[in-house]
Amino acid sequence: MKVLLPLVIAAALGTVAAPATHADTNDNWVVRFGVHDVVPQNNTGKLAGVQSSTSSSARPTGSIEYMFTPNLGVDLLVAWPFKHDVKLDGVGTVARTMELPPTLGLNYHFMPNSDWSPFVGIGLNYTNFYNTKGAGALYGSNVSIANSFGVAARAGFDMKINEKWLATADVRWVNIESDVKVDGTKIGTAKINPIVFGVSLGYRF
Repeated sequence: MKVLLPLVIAAALGTVAAPATHADTNDNWVVRFGVHDVVPQNNTGKLAGVQSSTSSSARPTGSIEYMFTPNLGVDLLVAWPFKHDVKLDGVGTVARTMELPPTLGLNYHFMPNSDWSPFVGIGLNYTNFYNTKGAGALYGSNVSIANSFGVAARAGFDMKINEKWLATADVRWVNIESDVKVDGTKIGTAKINPIVFGVSLGYRF
């Protein structure tokens, strides 16, 4: 991740600095509204020496993408807060938390003028965990999950409906690894690293 982060930042800065003459003069913006499902990996690490897992969560999402060229764009994904249960093997649910995961990405669209256009992207994610509460065996305890900053990768495709409207399906992998504390004592690191599946409806302007 330490190698990838500077590359992502440099690519984004280089894109922003690109001459305006390389960009389309019309319909440079795409706004999308849809739903994404955050599915954590099966093994999310050991907490207090016990194997943990984190539930999936689907929520409404929105994004806006600016196309610097017909092929190259930068987008920001935002979402309604996702809700997750944290479980320990043989113990059950021990915590519940909310999270907001804004993600900034640099995307390459292979066939922007076609009715069907695949794309890939790489970006940065910041996940803010909040309203974390102990449950079950940890009910009443002060449970906290540290915020996370990491790399995100994306792939998907746009399906043109007409000159203004399009449908999008995408899948993302997000690096989310957060320290977990109970009453101020670290009990382990939750390696959530989810796959995020999404569908959305977009509008060009």
